[in-house]
Amino acid sequence: MAKILIVDDDANIRELISLYLQNEGFDIVEAENGEDALAMIQRSGIQLVILDIMMPLMDGWDLCREIRKLDMDLPLLMVTAKGEAAHRVKGFQLGSDDYLTKPFHPMELVMRVKSLLKRYRIALSQTIQLGGIVLNGQTYKVIRGSEELTLPLKEFELLFKLASHPGQIFTREALIVQIWGMDYEGDDRTVDVHIKRLRQRFADDSQHFHIETARSLGYRLVVNAE
Repeated sequence: MAKILIVDDDANIRELISLYLQNEGFDIVEAENGEDALAMIQRSGIQLVILDIMMPLMDGWDLCREIRKLDMDLPLLMVTAKGEAAHRVKGFQLGSDDYLTKPFHPMELVMRVKSLLKRYRIALSQTIQLGGIVLNGQTYKVIRGSEELTLPLKEFELLFKLASHPGQIFTREALIVQIWGMDYEGDDRTVDVHIKRLRQRFADDSQHFHIETARSLGYRLVVNAE
């Protein structure tokens, strides 16, 4: 079941939300301020964040902004006493996926959490076609015509990430965080090694796509014009 982070400086609110979500089988972790939450997101495999706006050290606006800088596919649900339209608009502009105003019924929050997770899972499970090959994000398989390829997990995740955002440059550091995780202690040159392997593996498909090096920046996948 998904791991959910609840960020609120009110311990009673955290306890209430935790109780209802745990009863639904979710794995819950908590933070009382934005700074602690950001550190947890970067290292703990969080799959959804429920965050308040008014918090010490780093408020919900800034936390939302910092999370989106990480370029992580992470659903964000704002829960706050501020129900004004201007605040909802600001939340969405900063990257929040949904907005719930206090007071709220806990089961409404549970339903919104499930809806967000379903939406993200559908998005992440979509197949990607690159000319003559298809990447299946659910099975981690690559289909080339009638041939089914099984890539090493990190190679597949790296290719799928690049193919999900064709033309977008990803730095080595960003790819390390998103594919290997914040706790990875190896050299970021491992990205170069995996890119080299992907280029060799799909050399025959270069008429459809190729992975381009952006000098001093990182890598991007380029889909070639047919």
